[in-house]
Amino acid sequence: MFKSSVFNLQEATADQVKEFLNSFDTVLSDCDGVLWINNSAIPGSAEAMNFFRKLGKRIFYVTNNSTKIRSDFAVKAQQLGFIAEPEEILSTAYLVAHYLKGIGFRKKVYLIGSNGIGDELKAVGIRHIGVGPDQVKQDFKSMNSSDLDPEVGAVVVGFDEHISYPKFMKAASYLANEQCLFVATNTDERFPKSSTVIIPGTGTLVRAVETCSERKALVLGKPHDYVRKFLESFGLDPARTLMIGDRCNTDIEFGVRCGFQTLLVMTGVTSPKDLERMRSDKKPPLPDVVLPKLGDILSLAS
Repeated sequence: MFKSSVFNLQEATADQVKEFLNSFDTVLSDCDGVLWINNSAIPGSAEAMNFFRKLGKRIFYVTNNSTKIRSDFAVKAQQLGFIAEPEEILSTAYLVAHYLKGIGFRKKVYLIGSNGIGDELKAVGIRHIGVGPDQVKQDFKSMNSSDLDPEVGAVVVGFDEHISYPKFMKAASYLANEQCLFVATNTDERFPKSSTVIIPGTGTLVRAVETCSERKALVLGKPHDYVRKFLESFGLDPARTLMIGDRCNTDIEFGVRCGFQTLLVMTGVTSPKDLERMRSDKKPPLPDVVLPKLGDILSLAS
């Protein structure tokens, strides 16, 4: 109803807010930077999501975070005050396992990532190696073919706090075989800021592996097509679906590509300066509506 207008929903009339709330049946929400940061809920976010549910909306939590399995995400959400079930969590760790199982993958995965992806792979019977530290040796060039597992048929890149030069070497070496699959969870540049410290995101690692392997990854997370295809199985009506996010180049672009309505919140990656630039440049993807924080919807709807 506010198509790509970057409209401040706080300036809407009561009738416009009511019309907006009646215009969607399904709510898809990003998590980090929209609902919580690290282990703290953003004030009002749980109440807002639970309010949508009370209105009869169908809820999905759509996250590019690959560090947890779906049940762990659900537990975290519940502990922070959200009503959530594992079936409502759509994480990139789950998408990786779902994708590889769907294509009948039977080999082993070399995983630059965490136990979140590893456990989802294990749940569908796919073996993996690579999780955890891989120490840099004094002579880091001494790696040879005997250090590589001949059963590996795919390299998966997610967030890995133990990233190292040997991991890049192994990933590139496996990917030298054109038959080896190359899959990535997402290409988010950084995590939402909770302080002045910048935390590089998975995109940093994906680009590095793409550079040294001279190959492009199949990216499964937002804003790419695999998430849309997965969601289609739930029979969503795009025109009556709302995507909530804090990033234009992932969440909002994903919503625009899918034909969803979009709501941008300012509690994560996007700054007020970014918003000013967005309105000035009018460079897509542009959100339909904007709120300082998701919880603000409650006072507007009252």
